[in-house]
Amino acid sequence: MTSVSSTSPRPRPARDAHATFVLVHGVCTSSLMWAPLQRELALLGHRSLAVDLPGHGFDAQYSAAYQAPQDLDAWAAEPSKLAGVTLQDNVDMVVDVVRRVAEHGPVVLVGASLGGTTITGVGNAVPELVSRLVYISGWSCVQRANPIAYMQEPEFGGNLLAPLAALNVGDPAALGVGRANYRTADPVMLAALKESMMADGTDEQFRAFLNILQPDESLAVMMSDARGHADTWGTIARTYIRLSDDRSLPVAMQDRLIAEADALTPGNPYDVHTLATSHVGFLLRPAEVAGILDRLTV
Repeated sequence: MTSVSSTSPRPRPARDAHATFVLVHGVCTSSLMWAPLQRELALLGHRSLAVDLPGHGFDAQYSAAYQAPQDLDAWAAEPSKLAGVTLQDNVDMVVDVVRRVAEHGPVVLVGASLGGTTITGVGNAVPELVSRLVYISGWSCVQRANPIAYMQEPEFGGNLLAPLAALNVGDPAALGVGRANYRTADPVMLAALKESMMADGTDEQFRAFLNILQPDESLAVMMSDARGHADTWGTIARTYIRLSDDRSLPVAMQDRLIAEADALTPGNPYDVHTLATSHVGFLLRPAEVAGILDRLTV
């Protein structure tokens, strides 16, 4: 009998027209962010499914006080539906999706930014159902438990997020969520937000992206143990798409996450690709991202 090392990648399936890309969004956004990439994947003949994590998409909470004219004092005290949502809730939801999709062929699970913690959890839970994991500047935790812990490390020093604390509304500890006013009209804050997220886009493209964001994100999701395990997650073939101009999750931190994972499973290293984009600028170049994903199924 042939044994398989816990650090060896699972056999890759042959190119299959019925493979499905399951797309997991990042912080404060939803399945809507994936529309440009889904269009390009469809033009290449691929099927894709973009999920809305619990409390996102049409289940998101948009307070009347968040609209215009805004009442920031009232909004700061309003309880959040996301306060009780955990990383395990996200993982359980996507595991259910993966189980259903896997009945129809191979599953390639793609996570961007904070969505990386969810796809890692799915890889830990059901490695036999996932053909490949793809992180797009995603949090792929190994040595530290979660993104909050990694944010204290020197490789995170190149981020431009610190001035954006002024966008916060309410007390995160009391609310159980980070609540950001993405509808601010402050030109200084908007310029700083664009520089950190989408410096390579036009002002119009940036405002379009802001209008699909939701203000709340669960602190529990960001602070849960999100580490990949060598004997489950570590057995799945995986790809990392580095975004070299990212100032939200700096490329130095992306490289550390890649190196830590490769050290954990030296027989199954990341397949690494690089795009010179900002944190969400890859959405403005969906044909290039789709091209990378297309080649993974060959």
